[in-house]
Amino acid sequence: MTFLEELRAYSPWNEQEARDKASMLAFAARNPDCLLRENLAGHFTASVWVVNPTRTKTLMVYHSLYQSWSWIGGHADGEADLAAVALRELAEETGVTGGRLVSPRPCSLEQLFVAGHEKRGQYVPCHLHFNLTWLVEAEEGTPLRPCPGENTGVRWLTPAQVRGMVSEPWMLSRVYEKLMGRYLTGV
Repeated sequence: MTFLEELRAYSPWNEQEARDKASMLAFAARNPDCLLRENLAGHFTASVWVVNPTRTKTLMVYHSLYQSWSWIGGHADGEADLAAVALRELAEETGVTGGRLVSPRPCSLEQLFVAGHEKRGQYVPCHLHFNLTWLVEAEEGTPLRPCPGENTGVRWLTPAQVRGMVSEPWMLSRVYEKLMGRYLTGV
């Protein structure tokens, strides 16, 4: 299933997702290059919300750009199979290769603002990430490793730790709280 088919079939959980879905579909219709980061206004990305089998913890990385604990994900870079992009990013950013998609369908979607920043010596202007998220289950005992240049830490966190360690208020209140409430126990 292509990202557009997945997006069209997605049933929003709340007003944020319904409004973001409409915006994402409109952007994709107007921008044939929406899967490429060369589209400086915005582009599609994929993330994973990784949970342990007991659903008591989530796997997060300390993201170098945002200086915050964060979910795992990245750019489509032309790839229309965003689930494959999400799993590739999980392996690249954490070393976890045995993660299992809980469903072949996305579990969440978000339109995210990215502030202008420097990356590899070049300025990247402010833009949007049109993000689809997949729920992945992985074992806590899997060896973890950070991805140099992307993150400086990888850890399993409880919901209380997520709330205490994430330094991006909007991501915590709108995205991570939504995902913790839906996919972790004891929230």
